[in-house]
Amino acid sequence: MIRVILAEDQAMVRGALASLLDLEPDIEVVGEAATGEEAVAVVERVRPDVALLDIEMPGMDGIAAAAEIRDRVPGCRVMILTTFGRPGYLRRAMEAGAAGFLVKDSPARDLAVAIRRVLGGERVIDPGLAAAALSAGPNPLSQRERDVLAVAADGATIADIARALHLSEGTVRNYLSSAIQKTGARNRIEAVQRSRLQGWL
Repeated sequence: MIRVILAEDQAMVRGALASLLDLEPDIEVVGEAATGEEAVAVVERVRPDVALLDIEMPGMDGIAAAAEIRDRVPGCRVMILTTFGRPGYLRRAMEAGAAGFLVKDSPARDLAVAIRRVLGGERVIDPGLAAAALSAGPNPLSQRERDVLAVAADGATIADIARALHLSEGTVRNYLSSAIQKTGARNRIEAVQRSRLQGWL
C-alpha cells in the first residue's frame, strides 16, 4: 500500500480528497493536517510514502512545509496540490524538493496516477503550468527582497520592517526600491500584488 498524508486547510476539500484516494486499491490515507506545521509533525510521526500539500495554508505554507519534510524525513516524497497555478509557485516548490505539482482542477484520476509515478521516482508537473513557468523565467527577486516585501504586505512601515528583519531603515528602503523596480511596479503595494500574482512571494 502507498501510504499518503493530506495537508489542506479546508476540511471539506481535505475530506473529499481523502475519500477519492481511499477508493484506490493501493493507496491509504494515513494522516491529515490543516496547516504546514501540522503536516510536518504528522509526516514525522507516521512516516508516509507521499505527503500531499496545499500551498495556501495558515502559518507555514505548503512550500515551506515541503522543505522541512525533505530535511526531516528525506524518504517521504512531497507533492503540491494547489488552486493557484502560478509559475513562481512551481519554481519555488521544485527548489523546496517537491516531486510533483498539480492544480486542483486536474481530473481526480490523475491524482492517483501522479502519486504512483512520484513514488516510482518521477517528477510529475501539470503540463500547462510547466510551459508557463518556462516562459515566465526565474524569480527576479532576491531572498532579502522577498523577505522585505512579505513584511510590507501587512502594511508595515519602514521602521516596522527594519525591526522585524533586523536591518537598518536605509537598507529596507534599498531593498524595497529594488523590488519595486524589478517588478515594474509604481509602489511597494503594487510590488507585493505583482509578486503574489506571479507566485514569487
